Amino acid sequence: MALIQGAAIHRTLSFAAVHFCVAFLVGYAMTGSVLVGSALALVEPAFDTVAFYLDERGWQHIERRRSAELLAAPG
Repeated sequence: MALIQGAAIHRTLSFAAVHFCVAFLVGYAMTGSVLVGSALALVEPAFDTVAFYLDERGWQHIERRRSAELLAAPG
């Protein structure tokens, strides 16, 4: 289980890094302001990153439950 949680953390950190960069570039491109781009890069992706982590954990829970059901099914 720790390995699965570790994978969720690594994927979340990767997602966060990409998302922060994209948010900054979009904010900067739309406004020409480093300050606005930086603010967007900090606020919006922070919430998305938490949501992504919870989504990953939810899907891992579903996958574990399905695997357990398949193993328990008479075959």
